[in-house]
Amino acid sequence: MHEDTDKVRKELERFKANKRSGFAVLADPDKIAPADMVHLARLCNNGAVDYLFMGGSLLMAHQMDLCIQRFKSESDIPVVLFPGSPAQVTPYADALLYLSLISGRNPDLLIGQHVASAPQVKASGLEVISTGYIIVDGGVQTTVSYMSNTTPIPANKPEIAVCTAWAGELQGKHVIYLDAGSGAQRPISTEMVHSVSENIEIPLIVGGGIRTAEKVYENCNAGANIVVVGNAIEQDPMLIKDMAQAAHSVGIRQKH
Repeated sequence: MHEDTDKVRKELERFKANKRSGFAVLADPDKIAPADMVHLARLCNNGAVDYLFMGGSLLMAHQMDLCIQRFKSESDIPVVLFPGSPAQVTPYADALLYLSLISGRNPDLLIGQHVASAPQVKASGLEVISTGYIIVDGGVQTTVSYMSNTTPIPANKPEIAVCTAWAGELQGKHVIYLDAGSGAQRPISTEMVHSVSENIEIPLIVGGGIRTAEKVYENCNAGANIVVVGNAIEQDPMLIKDMAQAAHSVGIRQKH
């Protein structure tokens, strides 16, 4: 069992309470080899990354355990599972984003897979972070929207995102995750990030389509408590340090 059962959630809540932001690197076990995890860990350490998110939208993560072990051999950065399926639950991580796809109407991803995975999750000893997962249109059909068979929230409808986030918060979710999806043509607008952040009391995670340190900063300045980047870092791992610094450079934000 993990010693502190809600350490990551408390950290996320401190980010929210202090109006500060952190940075997470997303590693897809379908795309990265265990041998590459040591180098990634060193880059994350050097960049003062806050979290490593592990997971993908497909079901081929045969090497996830080994990837996490290799990473942890070089780093104390918490590893948080961002699972694409119940098969991606492993006790080698520190925490699990227990995703409920509240932007869609697919009952399997609202509760069905949770029922199936609950015994495995309970037995894992992982810190479980109940997550209201909201997919936003990023300009192309992404893997997550295809695999989930759901329609994303329109990019120009922040009011729908706010109401959806409210619903998740009222249901007792610990965090809200706005995601344009891996490979999105455009990231979520800062208007939508700001609208959701200002209207919820729980932490906000934002990801999808973010390719520059400047965009990381804009999202954090708009109210994202954690910004997640995957694809851009797969293409250029040297972005890690600049992106993390951009997130950390956002200090106490005044209410707009």
